[in-house]
Amino acid sequence: MDVSTFYALFSATCFTLVGLWWNVVQSHSDWMRDLALRRVVGGIYLSFLLPALMGLFAQVGGAEQPQIWRVAFIALDVVGCVCTLRLLARSRGDHFVAWQQAGAALLYVLIAVVGAFPELARHIGLRPIQAEALMLIGLIVLGHALVWRFMAGEGRASD
Repeated sequence: MDVSTFYALFSATCFTLVGLWWNVVQSHSDWMRDLALRRVVGGIYLSFLLPALMGLFAQVGGAEQPQIWRVAFIALDVVGCVCTLRLLARSRGDHFVAWQQAGAALLYVLIAVVGAFPELARHIGLRPIQAEALMLIGLIVLGHALVWRFMAGEGRASD
């Protein structure tokens, strides 16, 4: 696995998703007037922005200076986990959204744990930066699921 190429493509893709989400939000100005919807919209935004930032830090640190990406991953995962748990508390009985957000919170915690204790990745035969990449892919998949649910109307806080 060429980690540098992966993280370059991953970050670019995540930033593209952030931009696409902005375009969707701009065409639905009513979402920003409702506090509950605005929180969900912000949560979706973060589900793409935080992994994009982690990808940038992984490129800066790479395998040569892992402390750079490890510290950044831990800090960004704390933000992601706190925000996700706050949204989870507001899921209003939507089991799909609750499971998606619980899964995202768990991935944020696991990413932070591997950032803090990179030797754990070696137990499954991966370099720490590779294990992080796999979990970041999982975060993006969960983010896409949240977008789908939201856009389909079933995940909207006002439903």
